[in-house]
Amino acid sequence: MIELLISACLIGGEDCRDVSMLYDPQDVSLMTCMVMGQTEAARWQMEHPNYRIARYRCGFAGQGKDV
Repeated sequence: MIELLISACLIGGEDCRDVSMLYDPQDVSLMTCMVMGQTEAARWQMEHPNYRIARYRCGFAGQGKDV
């Protein structure tokens, strides 16, 4: 599985969390994830207005657990 891992923090606070979005590698490649990751992160942030995106990254599922 391809994973888009978004690290988001509450605005005005230190409470941060990682949000994982998984994609089937038959539908989404790593390159597609990298190209579309910013759009997906922005969409997530619009749905969660109390959070700011600290960073995001693409990789194979499970590799970002120590980020």
